Amino acid sequence: MRIERVTCHRQLQPFADGPYVMSGGRVEQGFDSLVVALHTDGGVVGWGEMSPLGTTYDPAFAGGAFAAAALLAEALLGAAPAAAHRVLAAALKGHPYAKSAFDMAAWDVLGRAAGLPLHHLLGGADGEGTVLYRPIGRGSPDAMAARAAEYCGRGYRRLQVKVGGNPAADEAGLRAVMRAVPDATIYCDANGGWSTGDARTFLAATTDLAYTLEQPCATFDECRSLRAQAQRPFVLDECIEHVTDAVLAAQAGFDGITIKIARVGGITPARLIRDVAVAYGMSVTVEDTGGADIDTAAMAHLSLTSPAANRAHTVDFHHWVSVSNGTGLPPTDDGLLRAPSGAGLGIEVDVAALGDRVLDVSR
Repeated sequence: MRIERVTCHRQLQPFADGPYVMSGGRVEQGFDSLVVALHTDGGVVGWGEMSPLGTTYDPAFAGGAFAAAALLAEALLGAAPAAAHRVLAAALKGHPYAKSAFDMAAWDVLGRAAGLPLHHLLGGADGEGTVLYRPIGRGSPDAMAARAAEYCGRGYRRLQVKVGGNPAADEAGLRAVMRAVPDATIYCDANGGWSTGDARTFLAATTDLAYTLEQPCATFDECRSLRAQAQRPFVLDECIEHVTDAVLAAQAGFDGITIKIARVGGITPARLIRDVAVAYGMSVTVEDTGGADIDTAAMAHLSLTSPAANRAHTVDFHHWVSVSNGTGLPPTDDGLLRAPSGAGLGIEVDVAALGDRVLDVSR
């Protein structure tokens, strides 16, 4: 089985609940998604999706992904889907985010060709589903508390409170959220926005509160310098780009990592990083930087193959956005993301919803 044609679409996906507000005054209105289809000579078509969160979250941007798409598509023509990750690595040094949707589509091809759900190819499911969280953007304490109550009323069991600005304001927002939803599991995520001094101030002011701290500062060394003071679970996100980062995190005493499929370059490296983190006994979150139904399905499958004892939570991007690009994801009313049961990603892609193709190459 060989790849004989590659098509790409671009889908704009506005956020359904309004702007996404992070530290440093970063505000995003939605995802700008690259959707890739790999067509094989055996008639199997696999789909993948990738969207960076704007231009200031990761060293990635939608324009870069689309600029690289033509080169990567040409490189894949004639290749076996099982060799896609190696072919992509040889065709373009770096730029892992640009390769992610292609790698995902290759996995979808393999699953569809085998007639098996993707999680069967990635190690097998452990459990029924993955607990979902929703982020609470930075804002006034009252607005944050109201949003927290709304999400918990919709069945979410965990909340990620965005911090990373003025420590006193962040403390006020966190306390308001915890008063509003006292039974929710709370993560405080600064998205690398604090200085070490501001992070220490926040930690000292919140010693009485139970939460998990996530990526307070931008660099690994800054975060490591806070490990001793942070007498609570401490996980890294933005620092995790390669399998060696997972090793360093474990050796430095961090409790968990977040693996974003696009940031590391696709399902293939994400699985490797996950397995290494699990071997070190860390908790693992498998998610991504953005997308809709196609990307959410990939997260669901890979998350479900993480051992339940190490699996933290994930996100349901298809509910974050006001548009769809496929059907097949099970309901999430009970706060769990389950993997589709169909072959491959298990998603029936709505090609009409994707609009016109922006790339179409064949051999």
